[in-house]
Amino acid sequence: MPDYPAIEQRLYLLQRHLPEQLQLEQLLHQGARWLRCDTVLTVQHGGLPLPVQVIELGSQSRNAPVIGFFGGVHGVERIGSQVLLSWLHSLVQRLDWDEQMARRLERVRILFMPMINPGGIWQRTRSNPSGVDLMRNAPIDAIGKVPFLVGGHRISNRLPWYRGRRDAPMEPEAQAVIRVVRQRMLNAPFSLSVDCHSGFGRRDRLWCCYARSHQPIAHIAEVFTLKRLLERTYPNHHPYIIEPQSVNYTTHGDLWDYLYDGALTSHPHHMFLPFTLEMGSWLWVRKNPRQMFDFFGYFNPVIAHRQSRVLRQHLPLFDFLLAATDNWQNWIPLARQRPALAREAIRTWFTEQDQDG
Repeated sequence: MPDYPAIEQRLYLLQRHLPEQLQLEQLLHQGARWLRCDTVLTVQHGGLPLPVQVIELGSQSRNAPVIGFFGGVHGVERIGSQVLLSWLHSLVQRLDWDEQMARRLERVRILFMPMINPGGIWQRTRSNPSGVDLMRNAPIDAIGKVPFLVGGHRISNRLPWYRGRRDAPMEPEAQAVIRVVRQRMLNAPFSLSVDCHSGFGRRDRLWCCYARSHQPIAHIAEVFTLKRLLERTYPNHHPYIIEPQSVNYTTHGDLWDYLYDGALTSHPHHMFLPFTLEMGSWLWVRKNPRQMFDFFGYFNPVIAHRQSRVLRQHLPLFDFLLAATDNWQNWIPLARQRPALAREAIRTWFTEQDQDG
């Protein structure tokens, strides 16, 4: 017999602290025909087991290109998880009637990991419940100086941006991301990831590696080509600033740097392009200064109509990136084109750094 008081208590606690989990469970039920879900980690927090889940849909062929969407690395930036759930909802609804989308998913695989840090989301903190910033937790150091504290430190887990103890294993949540990407994405001939964050500047930015170095990545020509492809395809699109993260600042321990460099060694003939969507939350604060009285308000829109706008305005970008993943062989530059494109990318990003406006 089900324990109804325990079920009701779980529903009450999740609705209060982690409503995104209830939304995800509803989507899994609605899309059960198409969605494949695995729990890759369980975090005990708030008296409940909180699952870290991976959802896949589309092709199961090893040769299919893969696009992965990640969110909730920083618990206070829960708008990232909400945007991904909005995108997943759209896909589930479209598969009921959209034959073109169904055919596309016969060729490409989509992966979602929308709540990597459920304990941090629950307690509305940047770090996980152990006080570690998961995006500073990989065992790599930046080249040169990084901004004090913000670039990652080992002083104390009472301070934000704490990397964890030196030589300690990576946090379980960070290890789960590493396993998922290595096992489910890097074997594909082409893979692309989007990690959703908020909190930097007044403009939405699409960052590529590196966070640890001002040097361009090996696939800078491909990143620059994708930037131009988006701008040509949607000349009036939502105005993203597309650039390497290091144009703004560098950090220690970035998970995507660690995964990208590892992919170059483990899968040299495949292509893995990790991106970070950094939603510019300063604009939300400027339009509603009262948000400054709540730390949560620095990273999330708190007015209903503004939240609804954010939940829908990035879906065209996700749809574009899905199409680009499906058709990657049609836009990837030829070997003879790469040197000129790399030089142009370096002139654009590393000698004419864009200022936040």
